[in-house]
Amino acid sequence: MTGRRTPWPGEPATEDHAEGTPPEPGPPDDAALRERLADAVDASDAPDVVFAVSRRGRRTLHGGGTAPPPGVPREDLRYEIGSASKTFTALLLMRLIRRGVLTGGEAAATCLDPGGRAGPHAVTLAHLITHTSGLPALPADFVRRGLPAWRTNPYARYPAGRLTDTFLHHAPKHRPGTRWHYSNYGVSVLGHAIAAATGTAWEDLITGQVLRALGLSGTALRAEGPETDAVGHRKDGRTPVPPFDAGGFQAAGAVRSTPNDLLTFLEAHLDPARSPAAGALRAVRVPVLRRGLGHRHVHTVAWFRHPTDGGPMYFHSGATLGQQAFLGYRPDTDTALAAVCTRRFRARDPFIATAYALLAEA
Repeated sequence: MTGRRTPWPGEPATEDHAEGTPPEPGPPDDAALRERLADAVDASDAPDVVFAVSRRGRRTLHGGGTAPPPGVPREDLRYEIGSASKTFTALLLMRLIRRGVLTGGEAAATCLDPGGRAGPHAVTLAHLITHTSGLPALPADFVRRGLPAWRTNPYARYPAGRLTDTFLHHAPKHRPGTRWHYSNYGVSVLGHAIAAATGTAWEDLITGQVLRALGLSGTALRAEGPETDAVGHRKDGRTPVPPFDAGGFQAAGAVRSTPNDLLTFLEAHLDPARSPAAGALRAVRVPVLRRGLGHRHVHTVAWFRHPTDGGPMYFHSGATLGQQAFLGYRPDTDTALAAVCTRRFRARDPFIATAYALLAEA
């Protein structure tokens, strides 16, 4: 990777000391915050939008949208969070590392095929979660296989067996650990490698080690129906699309959750001491690589990390064929923000920029 690497957060001595000193808590200005959230909902220009904020544990949610209100309040529905699912997978990996089940240094190929040889420059679990595996964003044949369902569910046409077989027969473009390149492919392989190494299905692992551990009863890995799950829409904001099917890419994008559950997830990162996953929650906040000119782009195992005047903010966005999500938190102000909407990302889409700005200015 370009830049320098700080210690892998599975090492027990690691800790992030760059948080800054949180300001003294003051009385929340509920009216001003609600006005800002209402403006953010309007600016997002989507059929269904929810902005949810937690400040020092006090929650404020605002929902709206261009479509008529659904039968279930928007704040109570589950939304597809797409690539923000990677933060859940990263937390799972760190929990397994902290418990001594894995080290992060295992060769993914050996996990998936114990009888095979990993080679001198093996892709490890740590490479996969930090996007330094040398793998492309998607397998080379993904477009060809997914094209017949490109407007509905192309990922569903790429099953787990195909994904892992392709990985086992693929030579990374770059030596693992030398370059950063965002890869849905890599994190998806990670999910299957963890499952193979532990002898437990990824769905069971993520449910037991993350969802149940954090009390996320409103979070699931597949849609059930309009009574529980929001309906996504195409770029036009009018045409509905089917629920997202991640196929073999579950670890990279299968999570769907309610705004309140997403706040619970983020609040656990703000206050790890209250959680049974305290060690892992602290570990996923630690920077592990820096890249770009002047090493200005900082990444942890799970999060993009940007500076603010008071300290770092951590965030991750995600998108499916009909929905978008933004998750972020700031330890310096004890603020978490979860935003979701039901319109596919389009050119100059305002949703992610609006959510990012709201957290950055918190």
